[in-house]
Amino acid sequence: MNIHEHQAKEILKKYGAIVPAGVFSTNVDDLIEKAKNLKTEKYVLKAQIHAGGRGKAGGVKILNTLEELKNSANELLGKKLITHQTGPEGREVKRLYVEESSNIEKEFYLSCLVDRASSKIAFISSDQGGMDIEEVASSNPEKIITTKVDIAEEISDADCEAVIKIFDLNSDAKEQAISLIKSIYKMFISTDANMVEVNPLILTKEGKIVCLDAKVNFDSNALFRHPEILELRDLNEEDPTEIEASKHDLAYIKLDGSIGCMVNGAGLAMATMDIIKLYGKEPANFLDVGGGASKEKVSAAFKIILSDKNVKGILINIFGGIMRCDVLAQGVVDAAKEINISVPLVVRLAGTNFKEGKEILDNSGLKLISAENLDDAAKKIVEAIQ
Repeated sequence: MNIHEHQAKEILKKYGAIVPAGVFSTNVDDLIEKAKNLKTEKYVLKAQIHAGGRGKAGGVKILNTLEELKNSANELLGKKLITHQTGPEGREVKRLYVEESSNIEKEFYLSCLVDRASSKIAFISSDQGGMDIEEVASSNPEKIITTKVDIAEEISDADCEAVIKIFDLNSDAKEQAISLIKSIYKMFISTDANMVEVNPLILTKEGKIVCLDAKVNFDSNALFRHPEILELRDLNEEDPTEIEASKHDLAYIKLDGSIGCMVNGAGLAMATMDIIKLYGKEPANFLDVGGGASKEKVSAAFKIILSDKNVKGILINIFGGIMRCDVLAQGVVDAAKEINISVPLVVRLAGTNFKEGKEILDNSGLKLISAENLDDAAKKIVEAIQ
């Protein structure tokens, strides 16, 4: 689960990090009233959306007066920002954040994430702050260092020094940076975060280490332990179809292709998507109905796939284990009774109650194409939509 910059900074601040003073609102007049309490020569106005690249898209502005701030806020609120992470449809700005300006001496990059390959916490640091880290990795890979830390209650001073070595700080700033690394590590562990990214992390002309921007996301599977974080979820920033899928406990991610997929098991779902690409088409979604899905759940999944106007055909690939093929088949039939299916439908069933499932589909009156195996299924759905 992602959160907004202003929310991320509040959490970082709670754990001891230094962030610029700021205020946020969904209303311009309210924002201006709050901004009057900021002690700053200039105001930094930031659009709050769950996407990077806001500055290049006009979503970050530095303003001299409250009047300038009000005019820019009116222009920005409700505007659609298009960045490299939003896609061409963009993201509407529904909340704004204003913070005090900072006197920047140096900019750095810092992030913390789970390294699944080593089961450690990885800190990535660079003296090339304020840039896309992917761009730095491509053009100046020597400017990035990765420090992997064993999971423990606290991070050692030695590990902290390894993380910040590339920053080349004086003794006072170095002590602040070590304190920051400890704060981020504690927050990361305590909140079940997946990633914390501070870009840029800055050294001010006054000698302070400050988190000038912040991005945090959390492990959704651990949110039951953190109701206070779950309250920060902004449904306006999420795909409505994915929200609907989450209500039915479906693992669904919308993609840009034309073949809808309904599969049980993440590994089989990935294999199904791969083989669709092998035959020259793109999957329209990742959808895992899980091992113990009811016919109601399957019916909901089917409706979600069909709600995507880009879907020109559907491939259902079920290997029955805990998930019985007859349950899947009945769910498809139930959904089909409510929705007019006007696209080709290829079904591959194998495993538990395969014969019963095939019989339900054969007697349903639905126009569907049976497949013997995964390769056959992919070949038939690609042929059917061409």
